[in-house]
Amino acid sequence: MKFLIQLVISTLAVLISSYLLPGIAIEGNSFVTALIVAAVLAFLNAVVKPIMIILTIPVTIVTFGLFLLVINALMILLAARVVDGFHVDGFWWALLFSFILSVITSILEGIKKRDEND
Repeated sequence: MKFLIQLVISTLAVLISSYLLPGIAIEGNSFVTALIVAAVLAFLNAVVKPIMIILTIPVTIVTFGLFLLVINALMILLAARVVDGFHVDGFWWALLFSFILSVITSILEGIKKRDEND
């Protein structure tokens, strides 16, 4: 159940982020496409991202962890290549999308936790 709630939160964050950023496009049935994007990003972050982090430890250390932002952007670009109807206009849009997605997800998580405590 927790996974489904997290998936819905991620889906809403993807939808909101795509509406805020002109360099990100979700075509077709936007909720279904956003749900697929959220699921693909969850998979990539669980499987591919840890491998990328291990392979880039020296660069990550030298950049004081800022290279992790690049890895996040690469995960989004990879998701855009995998999911039909999800388009990212370039690396910088992916980087900005990653940042906005994190902020919106944090806000939605905070709202969810506040509601659980009431």
